[in-house]
Amino acid sequence: MRWSGQEPQQALPGLVRTVRAPEFAGVVFHEVEARSALNRVPGSSPMPFSWTVNPYRGCSHACVYCFARTTHTYLDLDAGRDFDSQIVVKVNVGGVLRRELARPRWAREPVAMGTNTDPYQRAEGRYRLMPGIVEALARSGTPLSVLTKGTVLARDLPLLAAAARDVPVGLGVSLALLDRDLQGRLEPGTPSPRARLDLVRRIADAGLDCGVMIAPVLPYLTDSREALDAVLAQVKEAGASGVSVLPLHLRPGTREWFLAWLAREYPPLVPRYERLYRRGAYADPQYRKALAARVRPLLRAHGLDRGEGVRRSAQDDGVSAGRVSAQAGFPASDVARQAPPAEHLAAPVVEQLTLL
Repeated sequence: MRWSGQEPQQALPGLVRTVRAPEFAGVVFHEVEARSALNRVPGSSPMPFSWTVNPYRGCSHACVYCFARTTHTYLDLDAGRDFDSQIVVKVNVGGVLRRELARPRWAREPVAMGTNTDPYQRAEGRYRLMPGIVEALARSGTPLSVLTKGTVLARDLPLLAAAARDVPVGLGVSLALLDRDLQGRLEPGTPSPRARLDLVRRIADAGLDCGVMIAPVLPYLTDSREALDAVLAQVKEAGASGVSVLPLHLRPGTREWFLAWLAREYPPLVPRYERLYRRGAYADPQYRKALAARVRPLLRAHGLDRGEGVRRSAQDDGVSAGRVSAQAGFPASDVARQAPPAEHLAAPVVEQLTLL
């Protein structure tokens, strides 16, 4: 079953209304009343948080590599264009979250945002859901973290700084590359790399630590020593408190969408990617080891290898270094020890449809 403009009610429990706003050309918002706000992370997950909150489903950033694309298929929407343009908005998420946090059994475990779709995507400028979420978490004594590409976060810096006086707050900015032309084709709905670097500066100026995810690193496109050196230099200059460098991985749904883009933009690379990802979602282990070996001396050169030192893992899936809040999901000064995550901090936490 697929949604249509005439019959969205048949597919989406809790639907209040469908909205098309002129300032969001080509984007449709489906406003729903959520029955739950907190999503439990599976017990087998290695992530340093147990709960997530996702005020939105779908993302107008439209990153062709986004690992969360397949989650849209659980709503009978496709993982391609629908993910980019059919955005589910949980308009009552703040109130629901406050009720859940007030329950006696709530143990104030860390809550992460940005592990599925971006909570500070452009829609947040319209709906302003995050202030209520941040306030609810801080007032309840619950540690929180946010990973974003969205410069809308700057609006909430005073609120986040105030929250950090009461609970641990981890902030991270995702930045895959500096090349403005490639960025515009690869992640057309995101703020520019320069704007995201400015966001890192503003977070640091507000007295908050800010980790940067240089992810995903795209084989043969953004993985050269020169490209990595340039982005690390800019990240360091912007005041990042730590860096994680992680290679692309391609889950079903994302894989098909990304490879179709690659075939249009860089057709000679398609056979190379097919060989590199022949075993599944993750790049060949030898590639991951080579990437880690390339990154380590660059981290040292830019003074981003401080902390516990860079340690080798069995898989060498990626490299993290520097002083970064564990609440934000960044391992401190370490080579990633689990199967390589995507561009965000963790595998997407899949919400049951009943949570809508």
